[in-house]
Amino acid sequence: MTDSSKKLVDIDLDVLWHPCTQMKDHEYLPLIPIQKAKGVYLYDFDGNRYIDAISSWWVNLFGHCNEYINQKVKEQLDTLEHVILAGFSHKPAIELAKRLVDITPKGLQKVFYADNGSSAIEVALKMSYHYHKNKGVDKSIFLSLSNSYHGETIGALSVGDVELYKDTYQPLLIDNIQTPVPKDQSIDSAKEALVELEKILVKRGDEISALILEPLIQGAGYMHMYHHYYLKGARELTKKYNVHLIADEIMTGFGRSGRMFACEYADITPDFLCLSKGLTGGYMALSAVLTTDEIYQAFYCDYSEYKAFLHSHSYTGNPIACSAALATLDIFEQDDVVNKNLQKSKYIYERMKKIEALSNVKEIRSQGMVFAIELKGYEPSKRIGLEVYKYALRHEVLLRPLGHIIYFMPPYIISETQINRMVDVAYDAIKALEESK
Repeated sequence: MTDSSKKLVDIDLDVLWHPCTQMKDHEYLPLIPIQKAKGVYLYDFDGNRYIDAISSWWVNLFGHCNEYINQKVKEQLDTLEHVILAGFSHKPAIELAKRLVDITPKGLQKVFYADNGSSAIEVALKMSYHYHKNKGVDKSIFLSLSNSYHGETIGALSVGDVELYKDTYQPLLIDNIQTPVPKDQSIDSAKEALVELEKILVKRGDEISALILEPLIQGAGYMHMYHHYYLKGARELTKKYNVHLIADEIMTGFGRSGRMFACEYADITPDFLCLSKGLTGGYMALSAVLTTDEIYQAFYCDYSEYKAFLHSHSYTGNPIACSAALATLDIFEQDDVVNKNLQKSKYIYERMKKIEALSNVKEIRSQGMVFAIELKGYEPSKRIGLEVYKYALRHEVLLRPLGHIIYFMPPYIISETQINRMVDVAYDAIKALEESK
């Protein structure tokens, strides 16, 4: 590390508190300031480059500094940077809402903007509860899948089930219960989990406002994956017992699952669809909650009736973020991205098969452009994910494992040469762990 880089790191550690980080780790784990980025590569101040194999926390779809998105953002900067969305509107927000309605599952007709994924979850939870309240029913409990993750604000944390994130804050959380997630990607597991779901709905359906789930892939839940049969059954059961279905497609949306939206696999329409991350191609914080006209109408009233949904964020529907999102949707349309990804995902999975032969690998699994390698035989205290992270950085690949799960979630523009490098480095890192046992 050069003297200028070291000085930057010293200032950083003096004033910054990084997310999802035990800062004491940086007493021995180098912090890497990034100077610039282009395509799948991040460049530090010392001339090193890293393949961004995790799309910078799962947001970057079409590469860093994408020329087309750059152009659209620059054009918007010269027109309108921000305006309050209460009592005012603007063209990018209107156009984006219309396009989201057009491409999401049929029946989702209204768009409510927020700032980020956790905020979108908060909106959906509040809107679901408030809908029932406006109908004269008090349903204050939420139902979620075991092993789920939906964000880290209080409401979003409440409906998650990853102990690492929520145990400390348990006294602050809202009432929620869990139903078992299907244990694997088989139909039989989906059917077994649906039986358990109906037992809960029979017993407590009158209290439950909504079932919230991550369709097909539980991201922060160690990339656990399940069959789309469960989605179809869950939609049928929630309708039967008058419980809303919230689909958290913050990670799975915009082609990541293999289709534009994971709900498409089961041909279902949830009552609420939460979107963020890839929505802007990784450029700006923006989220959207789509819902039905039926739910919208339950809030449509004279002011004196106090049924309005009073929820707001200062940067709701920001024009620059909306312009980045519109440019992202343009690329999907112009480049037939989803179909091209099907071929790319097959190539990545085939390249990964050599990893499965290693003795410390339990299994590999995939869904669309998400790929997971589950390791076995290690105690959590060994922090094997950290060892893989450090090894990969030394070989110019950014991997950020989830405990014993090594995963790939690269930008869609990644080339076969870059894929080979990404997989080879992961293989070598896992093999080094195997040899050091």
